[in-house]
Amino acid sequence: MEKYLILNTLNFPILSLLLVIPVIGAVVAMFMRGDTLLKFWGLAVTLVTALVSLPLWTNFDAATAKYQFVELRHWFPALDLNYVVGVDGISVLLVLLTTLIMPLCILCSWTYIKTRMKEFIIVTLLMETAMLGVFVSMNTVLFYIFWEGMLVPMYLIIAVWGGERKDYASIKFFLYTFAGSIFLLVAIVAMYITTGTFFIPALMEHSFPFGYQMWIFAACALGFAIKMPMFPFHTWLPAAHVEAPVAGSVILASILLKMGGYGFLRFCLPMAPAATLYCMPFLLIMSLISIVVGGYLALGQSDVKKLIAYSSVGHMGFVTLGIFLLNDAGIKGAMLQMLNHGVTTGALFILIGIIYERTHSRELSVNNKLGMFMPIYVTFLGIFSLSSLAFPGTNSFVGEFLVLYGAFDKFPVVGAVSILGAILAAAYMLRMLQKMVWDDSDGHVHHGEDHGHDDDNGGHKLFDCNFREFIQLAFLTVFVFWIGLHPQPLLHIMDTSVAHLIHQIDAGSAVQEAVHHHGEHHALLETAGAWVRNLL
Repeated sequence: MEKYLILNTLNFPILSLLLVIPVIGAVVAMFMRGDTLLKFWGLAVTLVTALVSLPLWTNFDAATAKYQFVELRHWFPALDLNYVVGVDGISVLLVLLTTLIMPLCILCSWTYIKTRMKEFIIVTLLMETAMLGVFVSMNTVLFYIFWEGMLVPMYLIIAVWGGERKDYASIKFFLYTFAGSIFLLVAIVAMYITTGTFFIPALMEHSFPFGYQMWIFAACALGFAIKMPMFPFHTWLPAAHVEAPVAGSVILASILLKMGGYGFLRFCLPMAPAATLYCMPFLLIMSLISIVVGGYLALGQSDVKKLIAYSSVGHMGFVTLGIFLLNDAGIKGAMLQMLNHGVTTGALFILIGIIYERTHSRELSVNNKLGMFMPIYVTFLGIFSLSSLAFPGTNSFVGEFLVLYGAFDKFPVVGAVSILGAILAAAYMLRMLQKMVWDDSDGHVHHGEDHGHDDDNGGHKLFDCNFREFIQLAFLTVFVFWIGLHPQPLLHIMDTSVAHLIHQIDAGSAVQEAVHHHGEHHALLETAGAWVRNLL
């Protein structure tokens, strides 16, 4: 086990601390009273968690692909089932994304959540622990416990604080993701029966037969594809986004969707490399469909929240496209896109929540001509909209450029088709901007003195972003331009881990060649695979 690990150089259990702090905060919140006190407590706990996570960035050794900040505690030694956590160049960035986003989830709920504040703070803190646990677990059972554990808090966030169709959306979310998780559990048990270990790095190094890899890949990929979500498993996402409160939408967009991409990188590619190579054309086709379908559906939406929800399907299509290009530029671009989507789309959902609190509507036809009344708001809306369509100089441009570069370098046809997704992104984001900032196509001004809803100031006119809202958006704006203009620190951290992952995939190609040499494959799959490869 030691050959995969670097002992914790910080001399204190930083990863366990990250998992425990939100749980302790949730327990303490159970005995607190007063909504204001609970909100400040939730903010304090998430800020402390974020501060504790910062040494992961400052002390991370980017020169090695081994797991770092490792903690090992024996759990059930007879089953080789241990509590073991650690991070590498892939997972550490997602841990930091999670800890930095969660304080914003508390801030954007400050006035949005009006009932059962205690319960909301508790489930949000428990949600943070579950999400962090997914990214730091080095044991498949521990991974699965956290993977399943986050379903309950997310279900409650939608079901208790959601919109009019919250029951439908929460149940659909739970059933879809739980169904995919069952297949993941089957794969975990099957690998343990074969290898006798739940230790993820050891499973990555194990050479499974090709037929066995195909079954493992299919089971894991189904669970991760639903979580992304990839076409045709995407239908739960718009319903969940539209009905969830702002914090729920931010958590879904910024963190939960990334678990699917992380699962592909952590399980499918290294544990079933030959199957990954064999199924790569099918996954690329599904990714292209996700990109185009997500963009096309977003273009036709009048509900701005549903528009951003469908845009996430397209953006996640770029992530899976980059992952299954199986080259350096593609995988790095996919990783950057996961981080960028967390920043940009999280900010867009915060912006939607801000305007919904003022107009009580998410319709584009109602929320128009905002440039006359909310100049600070529309400035942020413009920045994050341009980031979402990958405008040069913003964070999303770097990730999308790397994915496109990897696509044109390997499969020019794939790159050409994916360009359509970029065009659609420009179309639906610029349409949204035009309608919200300037448009008055029906000839009526819906705001100003004619605005009929009470706002937070008790008046009857729109007011611009307050200090709390400004801080949230300004914080995320820093990352839009920092990553867009200077992405090298992030690329440097993931460089060695991505190179090691590609090496594992290349080693798996030898298994695939041996399989083809001995004829160990099904005629139907081979015929379909040949057709798709010729198409690409």
